[in-house]
Amino acid sequence: MTPRQLANIASIVMIGALIFTGIVVSSPRLRAKEDSEGDSRVRRGFDIAPVPLNLAHKNRDLVGLGSYLVNVFECDGCHSAGPPTQYVTPTGNPFFLSPPLVQERINPDTYLGGGRVFPSPFGPGSINIVSRNLTPDASGLPIGGDSFAEFEHTIRTGIDPDQLHPVLPSPFNGALLQVMPWPALQNMTDHDLRAIYEYLSAIPCIETAGHSCS
Repeated sequence: MTPRQLANIASIVMIGALIFTGIVVSSPRLRAKEDSEGDSRVRRGFDIAPVPLNLAHKNRDLVGLGSYLVNVFECDGCHSAGPPTQYVTPTGNPFFLSPPLVQERINPDTYLGGGRVFPSPFGPGSINIVSRNLTPDASGLPIGGDSFAEFEHTIRTGIDPDQLHPVLPSPFNGALLQVMPWPALQNMTDHDLRAIYEYLSAIPCIETAGHSCS
């Protein structure tokens, strides 16, 4: 075989390889595999959001991711009025029925509206801890009007912005949130915290004492 024929064969093989690579790279199956975890969480977040979302002037991807994080971490478990009203009962409480009959339904009237009372374990002089309303207030900002900087500072440091239980026996620090799992949450990425904040700004307001929707 002449050098010219070898060169032609090599060219054909190279072109074929390029065409094959283009087909594989552009295939939907491969693109699906290359979807980031964040993309799949965004889609799932919208699937599991238990309340209608206001997406006006919001980053849709952040809202979807925030929904995924908030609902998988079950923030509503603490930031609602408590187990008796957390679910639409009796058919929506997953602890009442056995699979496959159960159909979980979060109660939208209490969703992330706070008010759950955690009796103080710290003895005389301390007060009960009440979970905070995380929904937007009349300002449109979540957590009763907190900016993202305030929200991030609370999660990163654990410092209680309301200073609701400053009288605690040593060695407990009353300036810090004592029920909120901020020691774990403070390790979240900036992007995830921004997503949670964006989602909380998209959920309906729940009116409670000191938390006005209008």
